Amino acid sequence: MEALPRGTETILIVDDQETVWDFLIEALQSLGYSVLLAENGEDAVSIYRENPHQIDLVLLDMIMPKQGGHTTFYQLKAIDPDVRVLLSSGYVSADSLKDLLDNGAAGFLEKPHRISTLTRKIREILDAAPKTESSGK
Repeated sequence: MEALPRGTETILIVDDQETVWDFLIEALQSLGYSVLLAENGEDAVSIYRENPHQIDLVLLDMIMPKQGGHTTFYQLKAIDPDVRVLLSSGYVSADSLKDLLDNGAAGFLEKPHRISTLTRKIREILDAAPKTESSGK
């Protein structure tokens, strides 16, 4: 079996399904990542704002109560234009996410996730381009 890519970055998981959190947190932590959790978009924005320059990637579910992925994505971009966001959903098509992908989302993964696919995509995004520290903040 091929070894899964490892990392030490911090990933914010934004998802309202407890079974998803448990699986992702355990899997990503076992590969060396630090993991933060937000149960909805409002919490994600708060957590991101409170941890400037500490979150390397946001794994964002699109369908959630309180505040969904579209609104959350644009609020995160307003806080940090360089935010790296990997979109995730089992209920939306890539076509319906075109505006987010055109505006800087790093990619889209359909649920359910295969951990090998997810970790390879995470590494691809994190290794693609260094996140720039925004000057003057």
